[in-house]
Amino acid sequence: MDIMLFHSAYGLTPSVEAAAERLREAGHQVWTPDLYDGRTVKTVEEGVALRDEIGKDELLKRAVLAAAPYSERGLVYMGLSLGASIAQTLALGDEKARGLLLLHGTSDIAESASVDELPVQLHVAEPDPFETDDWLSSWYLQMRKAGADVEIYRYRGAGHIYTDPELPDYDAEAAERTWSVALSFIDSL
Repeated sequence: MDIMLFHSAYGLTPSVEAAAERLREAGHQVWTPDLYDGRTVKTVEEGVALRDEIGKDELLKRAVLAAAPYSERGLVYMGLSLGASIAQTLALGDEKARGLLLLHGTSDIAESASVDELPVQLHVAEPDPFETDDWLSSWYLQMRKAGADVEIYRYRGAGHIYTDPELPDYDAEAAERTWSVALSFIDSL
């Protein structure tokens, strides 16, 4: 499977490359575009500041340019937190998308969004300060209305980006369960 993996607000860190390598070892082709042009940060606050400095429109433009050469292949769009919101936007706009795998994040959905049973899987902490219960309920209903086939997995007690061993949020058990389910999801596409 061809996977476009977008990094979190921390940037293209070694843990993102490790995630990509895990996918490659499972037999997948993976691209990890660097939307921050080599910059990484150490805290969520720094990540939000860098995201805002670059601007959401510019980040989306960079993501589209990174994915465009491969979109004809039928990509699986995947993202981590901020990268999940970018992956979601691209997948909903790409009629050839094979799937959407979201870890730790979602995004607003355009009223006009329409897909044909796009397989979508979301893995998120419970509770998550960035993905509240009310938001996730609304997001799920909007994704279903757009035509997506959605699965949500919640991990009680895990931190926001719990799959990243470099962060204080890391939860080894939740991370392993996430990877097991996510790899099965990708293999099913």
